[in-house]
Amino acid sequence: MLSAMLLNLVVGAAVGMLVPLFLQKMGRDPAIGSSVLLTFTTDSMGFLIFLGMATVFLV
Repeated sequence: MLSAMLLNLVVGAAVGMLVPLFLQKMGRDPAIGSSVLLTFTTDSMGFLIFLGMATVFLV
């Protein structure tokens, strides 16, 4: 559980840094799209990381 939480924090930090930079480079407003993409990514990746690690440990 601890490693899944740490990986989710790392993913959230990376996406939270890269998405606004990418949106700014594309000429979009980083404040508008960042929150939706960050929430989607951390939720979905957290779920996949947790289930993936559970599968690795249980199988």
